[in-house]
Amino acid sequence: MNENLFASFATPTMMGLPIVILIIMFPSILFPSSNRLVNNRLISIQQWLVQLTSKQMMAIHNNKGQTWTLMLMSLILFIGSTNLLGLLPHSFTPTTQLSMNLGMAIPLWAGTVFMGFRHKTKAALAHFLPQGTPIFLIPMLVIIETISLFIQPVALAVRLTANITAGHLLIHLIGGATLALMNISPSTALITFIILVLLTILEFAVAMIQAYVFTLLVSLYLHDNT
Repeated sequence: MNENLFASFATPTMMGLPIVILIIMFPSILFPSSNRLVNNRLISIQQWLVQLTSKQMMAIHNNKGQTWTLMLMSLILFIGSTNLLGLLPHSFTPTTQLSMNLGMAIPLWAGTVFMGFRHKTKAALAHFLPQGTPIFLIPMLVIIETISLFIQPVALAVRLTANITAGHLLIHLIGGATLALMNISPSTALITFIILVLLTILEFAVAMIQAYVFTLLVSLYLHDNT
């Protein structure tokens, strides 16, 4: 209980050097590619899930939008595997760092916006001024729509950071309370342990849902600009 509550969110180092890059690259090992004619069950399930997700997510896109399929599938696999690995004891979750999430959100958002201005210039500019707007409201609406446009990547990053961080903090607090109550009130400690198990199961679901939501919102931004 004397451990700093936010110690698990500190950037891990080895011999004084940060090892975040190695941690970020580690999830790629979990998705091996097979060169066999007949895949094993694990790779078959993996490919089936990827195909199911890609069909559902890319069904609304035209040919230009579907060129992003590989990038979006790589994104959801990376965020999902990183979130799940972060639930392991004494592990580090890169998606709890706002700087990393902004580093993913801003380039993807900027790419969709640039595609919109390149291929649908009139439609992209029309978003800043809805049809039928009174003349005296035009400057205010242009400012509001511009601010809302630039808030999109920040909202993406903050949503992912807040949800993953909140879950880790709850697990840390309830786990610490369970250890403290074991010698004081075993019955209460049992109740908190059950809550901890249920919360951990919920966090596994949240880890996958947040990866899907992040990728789905990027997909929707892409759909609006293609």
